[in-house]
This record gives sequence, C-alpha cells and structure tokens, in this order.
Amino acid sequence: MRPLHIALAALVAAVWGVNFVVIEVGLGHFPPLLFSALRFLVAALPAVFFVGRPKVAWKWIAGVGLVLGVAKFGLLFIGMDRGMPAGLSSLVLQVQAVFTALFAALTLGERPGRIRVLGMGVALAGIGVAAVDEGAGGPVLAFVLVIAAAACWGVSNVLTRKAAPPDSLNFMVWVSTVPVLPLLGLSLVFEGWDRDVDALAALDWSGAAIIVYVAWITTVFGFGAWGFLLRHHPASSVAPFTLLVPVFGMSSAALFLGESVSPLRWCAAALLVGGVALTSLAGARRPGRAASDRAPVPGGTAGPAEPETPEPVPRPART
Repeated sequence: MRPLHIALAALVAAVWGVNFVVIEVGLGHFPPLLFSALRFLVAALPAVFFVGRPKVAWKWIAGVGLVLGVAKFGLLFIGMDRGMPAGLSSLVLQVQAVFTALFAALTLGERPGRIRVLGMGVALAGIGVAAVDEGAGGPVLAFVLVIAAAACWGVSNVLTRKAAPPDSLNFMVWVSTVPVLPLLGLSLVFEGWDRDVDALAALDWSGAAIIVYVAWITTVFGFGAWGFLLRHHPASSVAPFTLLVPVFGMSSAALFLGESVSPLRWCAAALLVGGVALTSLAGARRPGRAASDRAPVPGGTAGPAEPETPEPVPRPART
C-alpha cells in the first residue's frame, strides 16, 4: 500500500475508535434508541440522493438494516447507556469476528481452519478475562448487551456476504434508511414521548456536532474511504487496520473520559486483538471453491471478496 493509503486506513480506524467516545458523550444528550435513530437518519439524508439506486436486492438492504441498525446499534447504545465503558465497548465488540466465523460456518459452509479455530479460542479467552474484569466492578447486564450487539454484527456480516454489494458506501447509505422508523417506534414505546421531545427540544450545537460525527464522519466518510481502499488493495492488506480500532477506542476513552485501564483489561485486550487477528486473517475452507478473503469493518459490513490468486505484479505508480 502507498504511504498515503496507509495513512488513510489508519485515519479510518482512528475515526471509528474515537466514535465510541463520541457515543458515550452523545448518550448524555439523547436516549439511546432515539440517538441511534438520529444517527441513521442523518447518515441516510441527504446522502441517499447522491449515491445512486441500490445495487443489491431490497431484501438484503432490509435484512442488514434491521439486524445491524436496529439490533446491533440499539443493543450497543443501550449497553453503553447502562454503564458499559466506551473503551471496553470498542474492545469487546471486536468479538464479532468470532460470531461471523461461527455463523458463516453454519450458514455458508465455510469450514474454519485450525488457525482460525485457534484464533476464536484466544478471542473468547480474552472475552472471559474482560468479563471477569468488568464483573468485578461494572454492570454485568451492560456487558452482556454489548456481547449480544457483537453477535448481531456477526449475523449482519453474513447477510452482507450473501448480498455481496459492489459499492460499500452505496449499500451502507441505503441500509441506513431502514432502521430509522423502527428505532423511533421503539424509542417512543420504551423511552417515552416526553423524554424524546425533551431531548430534541434541548438540542444544541454540541448535540448536533455529535450526530454529524457519528453519521457523516464515521459512516459516510468512514465507509467511503474504506470502500476506496478495498477497491485498490486486497482485503487481506486492508483488514489488519481494523485491529487498531480498539487501540484508538481505549486510548481516546482514557484521554478524554478518564477511563482507567486495569492490568487485567490490558491482558483481555491482548488476547482479544490477537485472537481476532487470527480469526479474521486466517482463511476459511469452502467446499468446492476457494476461500473468500473479506474484511469485516466496524460499521458492520464485510469488504468485497478477494479470490485466492497470486498477487499481481505491482504496476508503476500513477502520477
């Protein structure tokens, strides 16, 4: 990868990592389900008028929109609202790679190789250590909700693999149109009309900036840049940069929110990141065909497949 592209990949990882701190701050302005609904509303509008028509069937857009937008982000925002720390959330959510591998094995016939199975075991050990650390002084229910969000992310990754969108930004913008009304309805039922109206009436510049960040910066810019990188480089070259997300998430939470990182949590981070690296980058055997090399990303979609072919001869850099 060119140095400029490496810097862009690292910037996207930083944007997605810091996003957990922004979510934590945003939950002080909005109820979690309303906050999630506003995130997708602003991500979809006005971008949906500029990305062109959907390039996959509506069933995939609706399926990913409900599982990713309503279930995954709803559970994540509620979990963080219930006390799950931002830095730990950025770390624990990466267990989605294990759920993705498990669900892909069950539904897509992808048989995990030995290295991937080892990685799944190491990642689960990291989750166990994180659970022990959080259980010693944090809300267990919030921890479980974020694990459930990771499982929903795994389901959405499998749905995205089956959809195989040729344009990740187009797909994500259209997916963002789906969760808005369901999340608003759930917010009205569980969070109440008065609480939602009060939050919207109190909207100020800081609240608006938070919505813009989680919608336009992390979604429109993040997915646009990620799709650009995947179009120019093999997914196996881009995927490792997702491992920087919890690094940026935990460090920014410590810097801006004052979250402490215990030695046990550092141990959990090392196990989880190492396990996710093995799980994400090791190939999966698919009966009768080559394995797919995909790059799950923290927004909830997987990158386009890269067949297992020899690396092409590098072309001269264009000026």
